Amino acid sequence: MALATMQDLFIEQLKDLYSAEKQLVQALPKMAKAATTPELVQAITDHLGQTQNHVSRLEQCFEHLNASSRGKRCKGMEGLIEEGKETIEEEGEGVVKDAGLIAAAQRVEHYEISGYGTAKTMASLLGLDDVADLLEETLGEEEEADKLLSQIAMDQVNPQALSVGNGGRRR
Repeated sequence: MALATMQDLFIEQLKDLYSAEKQLVQALPKMAKAATTPELVQAITDHLGQTQNHVSRLEQCFEHLNASSRGKRCKGMEGLIEEGKETIEEEGEGVVKDAGLIAAAQRVEHYEISGYGTAKTMASLLGLDDVADLLEETLGEEEEADKLLSQIAMDQVNPQALSVGNGGRRR
């Protein structure tokens, strides 16, 4: 697709987000299965449900625009998921791997926050207020997911991971 107009660019951004969310629907169950901290397992599982809703909202955006969601593979999300997969496959202590899973998940959240923020701004500039509202709703959920991951990391996982083996030794 040629990017002749701002709306063309906006639709391409939505396709990228749609691909990213569809990839996450496949990846999140694997992350939840790999996590050992109950609060982290719950946060990932809950976010899977939200991610399925994000896919539905994006489908609503495409319907509103009378556009197709097909034709784009989000390579950025593909790379982020691959990095998370590497953490899952590593040998190691459960809580230390949980800290790595949180780091990988937060990279994903920050990527999505950036994408949804950009798309929401474009929708607003294009006068697509209904679409902007849908994107704003998802953006808020992504920000909340990031805050929850930070809280789990700071309050529980990272302090526990620090106490494993030589992890707490300072030089």
